[in-house]
Amino acid sequence: MNARTEPAPAGSDAIARPPLVRELLLVAGLFLVYKLGRQLATGHTGEAFHNAHRVWDLERAVHLPGEGAVQSLLLHGDGLVHIANTYYATVHFPATAAFLVWLYLRRPAHYVWARRVLAAVTAAALVLHLLFPLAPPRMLAAAGLVDTARVYGPSVYGTPATDSLSNQFAAMPSLHFGWALMVAVGLIVATRSRWRWLWLLHPLLTLLVIVGTANHYWLDAIVATALLGPALAAIHLPYRTVTTAGRAQERLVPAQARAEEQVLAGAGR
Repeated sequence: MNARTEPAPAGSDAIARPPLVRELLLVAGLFLVYKLGRQLATGHTGEAFHNAHRVWDLERAVHLPGEGAVQSLLLHGDGLVHIANTYYATVHFPATAAFLVWLYLRRPAHYVWARRVLAAVTAAALVLHLLFPLAPPRMLAAAGLVDTARVYGPSVYGTPATDSLSNQFAAMPSLHFGWALMVAVGLIVATRSRWRWLWLLHPLLTLLVIVGTANHYWLDAIVATALLGPALAAIHLPYRTVTTAGRAQERLVPAQARAEEQVLAGAGR
């Protein structure tokens, strides 16, 4: 039997919601694997700073705007830079978690798709973190940038020598930006409001924050986007067949409509 396929519409129950406990364990497991994997890349100080100089020189060679231009805007007032540091420290994980929870509850098919894309992008990012340790611009003297989190607070990092909870040499790619961009893409795809394109403000604001606080280079966000593109191209929304959809509609024919059909059939005898 040949049957055309169509994406399940937003809000459709065509895709069953995955078991909650399994999903919690899966997401928690992926997070732990990522955190443990990041720890494997710690300690490559010399290589991380060598790569930082290479990235900085490459950005200047291709005439990317200086990260300092964004930071100078934040440094006009202590309040603004403090807000940017707070955004960097507190929005990344909660926003992504809220995005997944909403999709799980309201758009199960989109949830499965988004979770797979995020897992693929995060795995690819981990490989790059291991192969290309990179010191952020706040550590690079040649950049002449201020470590805004250390000076103005709040900061999520300690000194690299004593910080055992995070890998500060995992600047490329920026998962802050990659996840924020996926949140925006996912909500645009999963909703139908004419205002849904405003979700792009989330990755835009995230980009300005990660660059302005000197936690990332422009290239970190560009590479994150380059990883997300193939993941979106390779991982598609779940599909259902038109035949299946038609059968579902047949089961939902109102009783009144069936009664009317019987009356018409009797009148034609």
